[in-house]
Amino acid sequence: MRLNRRLLILAAGVGAVGLRVGLAAISGTARAAETFPVSHTDEEWRMLLTGDQYSILRKEGTEYPFTSPLLNEHRKGVFNCAGCGQDVFSSQTKFESGTGWPSFWAPLNAGVVGTTRDISLGMIRTEVHCSRCRGHLGHLFDDGPKPTGLRYCMNGAAMAFRLSVS
Repeated sequence: MRLNRRLLILAAGVGAVGLRVGLAAISGTARAAETFPVSHTDEEWRMLLTGDQYSILRKEGTEYPFTSPLLNEHRKGVFNCAGCGQDVFSSQTKFESGTGWPSFWAPLNAGVVGTTRDISLGMIRTEVHCSRCRGHLGHLFDDGPKPTGLRYCMNGAAMAFRLSVS
């Protein structure tokens, strides 16, 4: 059989899917041992969250860029985890990254988010999750503005916004 471009692309795609499924099974086993202050069964999470929230927070999905109303939220307030309500980011650290997702240069404090290595999709990234419920919020990159140089690129559907009343 002669390898052609179409067969090569098909084989690469099947291999990537197989790798992703295998890595998800391995990482799922490691995560099952972790405990968080807020936890629910998968069925309970499905009932508590919208379809988009469930896909992102519990299954590590990603919303389409430029679709979140929180992208254009510029009022003074706090962004919290849509899964458990924990405050995670302040509007004071939000900036326009041009990526299509709400971006922040720092969380409220070091204890409100956790990070893990994410090797899905053939990339090495740093996943950001809520420290209270383990909800997937987005990813962390080192191309942000001063003073931290970090960009917390978050899924808007994974968060809610609360206006400050001061």
